[in-house]
Amino acid sequence: MPTKTLHIPTEDGHADAFAAFPERAGRHPGVLMYADGFGLRPALREMACELAGHGYYVLVPNLFYRHGPAPVIELPAHIGEEDRSAVFAQLMPLIEAHTTERVLRDADAYLRFLTTRPEVRVGPVAVTGYCIGGLLAVRTAAAHCGQVAAVAGFHAPVGAAGSDTLSRLTAPVHFGHAESDLTPEALGELNQVLDAAGVDHTSEIYPGTVHGFTMSDTDTFNPTALRLHWDRLLPLLDRALTHG
Repeated sequence: MPTKTLHIPTEDGHADAFAAFPERAGRHPGVLMYADGFGLRPALREMACELAGHGYYVLVPNLFYRHGPAPVIELPAHIGEEDRSAVFAQLMPLIEAHTTERVLRDADAYLRFLTTRPEVRVGPVAVTGYCIGGLLAVRTAAAHCGQVAAVAGFHAPVGAAGSDTLSRLTAPVHFGHAESDLTPEALGELNQVLDAAGVDHTSEIYPGTVHGFTMSDTDTFNPTALRLHWDRLLPLLDRALTHG
């Protein structure tokens, strides 16, 4: 699987990024993948390579590039419960500094960069994300309706985007929520917002999951839920980017 380390010009500097794409020559549909709060690391590179193996050019930026290249902080190879407090004590200032204004400025740069790669097919792209990255995916899609043809978020606080932002989504959506993150009542309220706005969506709680269920380097990883995530994400991308 071909991969590259890249540097994306932004208004605030250069964001380091990881890209994975199919071995076969030619142009491929583009996907912008936002990492979870732990950032760009081997587990995210593996997920990008898995997705690229299905025919996509996948770009994963370092969300916290303003604070240094990835990994911005030292992470254990496996992030267990005993590590979380210390890790998040370092990460929270970075996450809090990543304001909506910064998110939208960066999204402009990421999409501009992605859509001008020689390996990326001309046309719309998709955006997906995990944890905070799912929220960034929603904000990106809402701000770039003409460019984004599909959006997905997993164990992500997508409701924090607000009903105004969610209602601006025009692309098909899939949200896969952790059982520990969202009550059925809260899910119903979120889906009512999407229904009222006429957003084409599936939004569901993955059974038996806790926050972070897709991340193989954490103790919240759930391989069954990860397979469900692929079962939902791949058809969404296929419809929007391949046969849309």
